[in-house]
Amino acid sequence: MKLQRIFWALWVVAASLAFPVVAADERATPVRIGLTPTFPHDQYRPLEKWRLYMERKLHRPVEFVRRDRYIETMDLLRLKKLDFAWICDYPYVQFRKQVKLLAVPVHDGRPYYQSYLIVPAGDKTTKSILDLKDKVFAYTDPYSNTGYLAPRFELQHAGEDPVRYFHKTFFAWSHRRVLESVATGLADGGAISSHVWDTLSIGKPELTRAVRVVTKSADYGFAPFVAQVSVSDDKFRTMQKLLLEMTADEEGRALLQELNLDGFIVGDARLYERTERVIRAVGEK
Repeated sequence: MKLQRIFWALWVVAASLAFPVVAADERATPVRIGLTPTFPHDQYRPLEKWRLYMERKLHRPVEFVRRDRYIETMDLLRLKKLDFAWICDYPYVQFRKQVKLLAVPVHDGRPYYQSYLIVPAGDKTTKSILDLKDKVFAYTDPYSNTGYLAPRFELQHAGEDPVRYFHKTFFAWSHRRVLESVATGLADGGAISSHVWDTLSIGKPELTRAVRVVTKSADYGFAPFVAQVSVSDDKFRTMQKLLLEMTADEEGRALLQELNLDGFIVGDARLYERTERVIRAVGEK
């Protein structure tokens, strides 16, 4: 019996050397995914369901890290405190050397979205942003394309100075808050993402009824899913596969419907060429 116990102890030591504890630690380490105002933050239930879906597919914990400002999420990516993030096309173009394009959402059959100029529903006269001179305008975030860059580009293209055009501007820090600011009269106009508009039109129609869409911008590459630049190839491919294959199972399709998406496709940097041209034209950062 004593020899058997010695043999068993030696076997346990040998097994621990053959199968290091690191593998278990790796599985216990959460996958951290950053979310920005690109996503309507009031959708807590779909987000929690999506997180649990990812955990089951990845066989490890998943943590969503939500920030109200795009630059905070980009800082976390640069500091390697996130593995992945769903960001806006503007910061992707600005910081693309620090991230890897993972996947692009598809909405209404297309990997594009637009900037919607909105005014209060009672405003029946405004026909374009050029009718809002000396008014109060709500932007989303200084790193938002649809909520900041696109309307400034439109003003500059018309020969106006975006810095001096409005009487007052402010950042609402989310597309929904821009919509609420315009709906309540806090702002005379604002700009938001078409996807957020469409999503809130389904979930919060009382909000979208309180405003009116005046104009729609040209198409821009949809806000992408990115990976932190040092994420391993295996980890990158695993997460990409998860997103691309959400349409392949019933639960994934149901989740996509709640997120108001058709699915995800492999990212293509050419989708963001228009955004890059607009950044250069406006001379932002």
